[in-house]
Amino acid sequence: MKRTLILLSVALLVVACTTSPTGRRQLVIFSDAEMSNMGATAFDEMKQKASVDRSGEVNQYVSCVADSITRTLPEGERTGWEVVVFDDDSANAFALPGKKIGVHTGLLKVAKNQDQLASVIGHEVGHVLAKHSAERMSMQFVSQSSQQIVGALIGEGAGQQAVMAALGLGSQYGVLMPYGRLQESESDNIGVQLMAQAGFNPQASIDLWHNMAAASNGQPPEFLSTHPSHETRISDLQALMPEMQQIYKQARAAGYKPNCRK
Repeated sequence: MKRTLILLSVALLVVACTTSPTGRRQLVIFSDAEMSNMGATAFDEMKQKASVDRSGEVNQYVSCVADSITRTLPEGERTGWEVVVFDDDSANAFALPGKKIGVHTGLLKVAKNQDQLASVIGHEVGHVLAKHSAERMSMQFVSQSSQQIVGALIGEGAGQQAVMAALGLGSQYGVLMPYGRLQESESDNIGVQLMAQAGFNPQASIDLWHNMAAASNGQPPEFLSTHPSHETRISDLQALMPEMQQIYKQARAAGYKPNCRK
């Protein structure tokens, strides 16, 4: 039994490896169809339970930016996106598998123009393109399965409980949380390229994070957070600017000139 559990886990790790848009190796054991169904279900529940902003002007503005981003995606990913504005004061947005985008009204106070909003929506769409939700779920599945395997190996009793607790703490601070930072940084990379391809000025992504830093009441130290610090994000984006500005200029020359008005 012990040997079978170990062999099954190794086999799972081998067959489930994929590659993200940036070339990073990933563990993904959930299909696109499964993730789309879960994303659509979760989005429908949110629309029922949360307050939806139905203001015509706000929705038109947000949809204009989102549509400008998604129309530059690879064929098969460009159409069918649903965009909903939620009446929520937090400066937040998200995208879910199944082509769902949610934007909180509070974000519009921090993302002060179309380019800054595009940097956020591009980032969130980047999470979907990179299959980050499936990756997180896969990591959690493997982590839980690994705990069961260790439990089977060490037997019952207080020793088992101690190991399980240690694995939980280790997963939180040693594997899962740093992995979250890697995903966030990867989405920053993908998002800034998406916005530049759509004709939004990538420099606005840096301006946005300056705004976020000013609006936040402080954030936990980076090593205890699933998100990179504002300073780290700004530094990483600055390093990408020469390449992103070239993409932006090419997009503008090709006629990609979004005009989304708040």
